[in-house]
Amino acid sequence: MRTLPPFPDLRSFLGWCAGEGTFRRIASPVALAEEMTAVHRQVLLKGGPVLQFDQPVHADGRTSPVPVVANLFGTPERVAAGLGVALADIPALGQFLAALRSPVPPDGMRDALSRWPQLAAALRNRPRLTSRAPVQEEAMKEPDLSRLPVQTCWPEDGGPLVTWPVVLTRPEGSALTDTHAYNAGVYRAQVLDSGRMILRWLAHRGGAAHHSSYMNADAGRGKPMPVAVVLGADPALLLGAALPLPETVSELAFSGVLRGARTRLVPARSIPMLVPADAEIIIEGWVQPGDTAPEGPFGDHTGYYNSVEPFPVLTVSAITHRRDPLYLSTWTGRPPDEPSVIGEVFNDLALPVIRQQIPEVRDLWLPPAACSYRMAVVSIAKRYPGQARRVMMALWGMLPQFSYTKMVVVVDEDIDPRNWDDIAWALATRYDPARDSMILDRTPMDYLDFASPLDGLAGKIGLDATVKTGSETQRPFGKVMKLSAAAEAAAQRILAAEGLS
Repeated sequence: MRTLPPFPDLRSFLGWCAGEGTFRRIASPVALAEEMTAVHRQVLLKGGPVLQFDQPVHADGRTSPVPVVANLFGTPERVAAGLGVALADIPALGQFLAALRSPVPPDGMRDALSRWPQLAAALRNRPRLTSRAPVQEEAMKEPDLSRLPVQTCWPEDGGPLVTWPVVLTRPEGSALTDTHAYNAGVYRAQVLDSGRMILRWLAHRGGAAHHSSYMNADAGRGKPMPVAVVLGADPALLLGAALPLPETVSELAFSGVLRGARTRLVPARSIPMLVPADAEIIIEGWVQPGDTAPEGPFGDHTGYYNSVEPFPVLTVSAITHRRDPLYLSTWTGRPPDEPSVIGEVFNDLALPVIRQQIPEVRDLWLPPAACSYRMAVVSIAKRYPGQARRVMMALWGMLPQFSYTKMVVVVDEDIDPRNWDDIAWALATRYDPARDSMILDRTPMDYLDFASPLDGLAGKIGLDATVKTGSETQRPFGKVMKLSAAAEAAAQRILAAEGLS
């Protein structure tokens, strides 16, 4: 499905961005505390280019020799390019990925041959092992996190925060080379000191599940857990780690499909893990049983600072990197931010998968201003009473991410679910608060939602703004007004003749 060449590493993607005129180097010294976030934010709001800060300045006045790359996915077009396609091709890529997830048996030889791209993609998701890697060209004699240009994004942040790490874990008892068991997640990582960092993985994420398998091992006494933190991964691995994939699908392996080339892995230097050979920097380390520290507060995607809570501590055992590494970073805050831009593209990418499970869905929109997933508006081809409520429940139970969607608005297929005026009209004319609201209590919720009455538990509401049929109503529904096609065509001719078209 790729229309762009494979990007085996971050540098090749930056080279492509430079060729497209969407890459800019910042020569001025820029402070890692707040200033870099302020510059990045203003550029993102204007739909600006990828930035490379050549003189990042630490809080103690040191200038880092490691440049910082930011705003990598600050526009939908660059997110699509990271997936290997033009923005207009995202729906087709979504259909392709949906077919890979749930393949249908071929209907004869011709159909089988037409599916060769799917078969090739399936082969590409098997990683390839190598013994030499750019990311291991150099290694710090004494691993020191303070040598990395880690940002402090917001004034009241609890410390420097690694914001674009791909954290690699595998379950206790799995084999080193069993890459399909690996999990790759983008988790917040707070730098505590030169040799320790906190890994914030929530309970429903793969990293937390793997952590639990180590902590409960050895008759409950626990075992040390190896973890690799990948900084500056290639676009396919970055976006693959952020995709809401099923728990049975390894992001590490799936990135090969997105990349159009197999993921190259190399054994880590100090832990029993395989790591991406073409990354910029790898932080290796161990999470010891019971070793936690208070994480935060940090500014989050909700636009608020989150509360301080204990999370596991990674004790660093090695840091390897390219000879002249780049450090990839971003900031997270009230949308629009980079995660919300990525979420816009993922919305369209996931639509074919949603239709596989809920065929009546015509379109779905996760408004970026609603923190990308807290609210969903879905249009359906309605055929029977109660169908809107069925769709609400199906969405909430489909993916872990939708369990955090606290409001679902269902509209008919004549309504554009991405148009606030259409949504408002449907709610005003097709929705009755007493009859058409479905309220659930004590359901899973992101604990960063401060509107929730309990940590991790909150209510959900579904609003049925569809035309009511059958047993849903005791009175006939009004007929929507619409001009005839002939009148609309005549109007176009008249306006053109009068020079008003």
